[in-house]
Amino acid sequence: MEFKKNDRITTDIIDMGSGGEGIGKVDDFTFFIKDAVIGDTVEAKVMKVKKNYAYAKLMRVITASPKRTVPKCQFHKQCGGCQIQALDYKSQLEFKENKIKNNLMRIGGFSKELIDRIIEPVIGMENPYNYRNKAQFPIGTNKDGDPIAGFYAERTHTIIPNTDCALGVPENKTVLDIVLAYMREFKTAAYNEETRKGLLRHVLIRKGFATGEIMVCLVINGEKLPNAAALIERLSDIKGMTSICININKENTNVIMGRECRTLWGKDTISDVINGISFEISPMSFFQVNPVQTQKLYALALEYAELTGAETVWDLYCGIGTISLCMAERADRVYGIEVVGQAVEDARANALRNGIKNAEFFCGKAEEVFPKLYETQGIRADVVCVDPPRKGCDEACLETIVKMAPKRVVYVSCDSATLARDLRYLCDRGYKLERVRGCDMFPGTVHVECVIMMQYCGKEKKK
Repeated sequence: MEFKKNDRITTDIIDMGSGGEGIGKVDDFTFFIKDAVIGDTVEAKVMKVKKNYAYAKLMRVITASPKRTVPKCQFHKQCGGCQIQALDYKSQLEFKENKIKNNLMRIGGFSKELIDRIIEPVIGMENPYNYRNKAQFPIGTNKDGDPIAGFYAERTHTIIPNTDCALGVPENKTVLDIVLAYMREFKTAAYNEETRKGLLRHVLIRKGFATGEIMVCLVINGEKLPNAAALIERLSDIKGMTSICININKENTNVIMGRECRTLWGKDTISDVINGISFEISPMSFFQVNPVQTQKLYALALEYAELTGAETVWDLYCGIGTISLCMAERADRVYGIEVVGQAVEDARANALRNGIKNAEFFCGKAEEVFPKLYETQGIRADVVCVDPPRKGCDEACLETIVKMAPKRVVYVSCDSATLARDLRYLCDRGYKLERVRGCDMFPGTVHVECVIMMQYCGKEKKK
């Protein structure tokens, strides 16, 4: 049977794709159906037909899966940020474990027998909501000309008005209501991406979970915020408010933050505590968005490192030194490399603040600094930890790890597909995959953080 656009189909959802879409078959032809969950029977409308598969739009759930749950957020379908919020939480964790497994086998070429033997259950949350310590809300205008804040609809820059995201902290709504009221009162214009006119682009809100400290950063298309005193007076009344600042971004870009921040009130930073270590966080700092799970993630990385106090550790892509400083308490020496200059300054300040004297940080690209230090200074490591961006490790870093041959590699990954690729490289050059575990940093979404440990066992290939 041939299918065409606008055809109606009925199918059982037998699996879920890596993007959270339900997968069904009709006459052995595969359909990907957004918002359907495994176990559903659904009616869907065909939207786009390819040679071997098609995309379809969910029209109605005929029989709901026992794994289906009522999403907490009414906007989850439009927003696209919580792709699997309609899946019960136990099933979300199963989905994420399977995603890691499938990528390691399909992309990494590891055997099912090995992965089934070494993988550990994904670390979940007791409460998979209100976990984000950071949110960035675009500001726009509705059809009546009133300012709105919310999130972009999936694959668009159309703003869905929503000041109370189920993943964020309750203070987000309080802050946004004050900002929007200020905009209405003082006729402050929202930025328009098409005309490049208007002032307020985004509102960034950060909260320290351990300290209760709150930061508000307003991203503006200009040099100053008119009537700032009135806004500061209202925002500063919020319990925990510690820092109010502006970020200047006058560029024609989709990048949210500009290069310059100016503090209007309070401190330049807020603080939070991870595994007993205090961190100062600026508007531009990278800091894991789920502090509850970050504690577990870093504890897992520390467990996998198997430190005794005598080791030299290199932490590549170290950010503001979160993993580095956690490991410094159990290692002889820790060295971190990070490309963002401000993050390196923050890492050094965080070490000083916590009285950690055995950690040193280098600024530059890991793929340039790490090989250079190895070639020119003969640096060594007992353990190398990497926590790269979604694209994974640069090959120059992997090549240097192989040359240096540390006893263990601990890889913290936000993308198990690029993780699998990099593990294959290392396993073909003397490493053996020993432990794998996911940590659910992003409940409701398809994303999962993953930690692996590899042991060096010589130059022969190890599956």
